[in-house]
Amino acid sequence: MPAKSKLGQNFLNDQDAIERIASSLGDLTGRTVVEIGPGLGAITESLAARAGRLIAVEYDHQLALRLRVRFGDRIEVVEQDVLKFDFAAAAAEAGQQLSVIGNLPYYITSPILLKLAESQAALDVAVLMVQREVAERVCAAPGSHDYGVLSVSVQMYGPTQQLFTLPPSAFTPPPEVHSTVFRWRFAPRFAELGVEEAPFLRLTRLAFAQKRKTLSNNLRAAGIEPSVAAEAIAKAGLDPLARAETLPLAAFAALCKILQQAQAL
Repeated sequence: MPAKSKLGQNFLNDQDAIERIASSLGDLTGRTVVEIGPGLGAITESLAARAGRLIAVEYDHQLALRLRVRFGDRIEVVEQDVLKFDFAAAAAEAGQQLSVIGNLPYYITSPILLKLAESQAALDVAVLMVQREVAERVCAAPGSHDYGVLSVSVQMYGPTQQLFTLPPSAFTPPPEVHSTVFRWRFAPRFAELGVEEAPFLRLTRLAFAQKRKTLSNNLRAAGIEPSVAAEAIAKAGLDPLARAETLPLAAFAALCKILQQAQAL
């Protein structure tokens, strides 16, 4: 079955990679797994043999039909846009947090990551394959070139780890980019760092608005009074010339709390 470029379909054809991806979720005995975009069912076959229950969320009608014929009652096929899938309801029905796996279409990678972050209470771990550059940004450490708003936003919901990278030849049709598999364990840090979710994420977006600008300048550009911004940065123990890309999660949390107390955020 030919891939549909408008849906970002690139089907994995490397059997070794398939097994490595499936095994990256760990022991799935008795576990409920949600596979995002199973496509032709390459990873699905391995997962069906490992998981207690497998829910395959497939948007493409023709692929969903093929999966139902191929796997029968071995898996549950949900024909739906994953952005509309109710992870919380699925977890409640399963009586446990879900494990998630998927080869994410490049054009909606960020919305899917945000969807998973919003659903974090229902999730335990995710193993995801994305464009290599996206994985590098998601897993980047403070001070690195790739560290940015996506790094902070994702890592605040739990630690990430790059696992391995696959060449275009591992897919049919081959994409124009390399793909990296990473693991994301859901363990939100908002309560630990004493900060509210919405203000923290808002500050993150403001801080990285212009990556080459200093944190102070970005806050001022967002409408925060220069004196308030300077005082907050000082109280947080940060360098007045610091850029957002140098700050760890705890520093963003400290600054967020101070700006909230000043009613500037």
